[in-house]
Amino acid sequence: MNQWRTLTIAGLGLIGGSFALALREAGFQGRIIGVSSLRSTQAALERGIINQGLPLEEAAVQSDAIYLAQPIEQILETLDRIDPFVRPGTLITDAGSTKRTITDRAARSIKRGRFIGGHPMAGKETRGVEAAEAGLFRGRPYVLTSSDPELEGWILKTGARLVHLDPAGHDQLVALVSHLPQLLSTALAVSLESKTGFERVAGPAALDLTRLALSPYEIWRDIFATNALEIDAALGGFISKLQEIREKLTDPAMEEEFARAAEAARRLRQDRT
Repeated sequence: MNQWRTLTIAGLGLIGGSFALALREAGFQGRIIGVSSLRSTQAALERGIINQGLPLEEAAVQSDAIYLAQPIEQILETLDRIDPFVRPGTLITDAGSTKRTITDRAARSIKRGRFIGGHPMAGKETRGVEAAEAGLFRGRPYVLTSSDPELEGWILKTGARLVHLDPAGHDQLVALVSHLPQLLSTALAVSLESKTGFERVAGPAALDLTRLALSPYEIWRDIFATNALEIDAALGGFISKLQEIREKLTDPAMEEEFARAAEAARRLRQDRT
């Protein structure tokens, strides 16, 4: 492994910064170039997360691998303009939360380089490179849309659990396990907000279920725009299930719903400790 001598990370936020730190902790000895805002670049330099900050074109021509950790719309824009500056065979991968739109754009735009879609299922409420941490991916799923031995090797060394999915399958599943929970948390928080005094009696359940409501809309705007059909389908299925449960509130059949829910919750928690 360790064929990468120079890695560029475009987008020095929580994910991009954490990926760089995780690679360093995993033994990466090469140079890491950052492409980001002046503020984020300076913060990353001060923390030792990157070795140098450069404009995208200057960084791309020097890089063996390029990691796009920007918002989805910026990833799409970068894919449209980066290919003329990369060396033949340069690996380009991303960390975008949807995959079909991104991989379709890469198929049209990337000719000299080679693209593999990626999505680390990791994050936290705090944002920015200041919040980056080497252990962010540890124990978390990391989805790739195709294979590359070196990329896969480094991902595994960060402690992540590697998952291979095609772009359409990824978008369908994350609509259920990521995008739908965000909307449920948002809807619950807005419902609570309309009730005077809710914060005086709210316990751990309300705190846990509204955690995602702290997420900023600017992150989610591009996700909704690029996965609208799958999110709509997930919402439709959930609304139907809620209606079923509503009709069973005083019915003994509710016990079966609780049993099925507990089994699903146990499956989610297997092998995550």
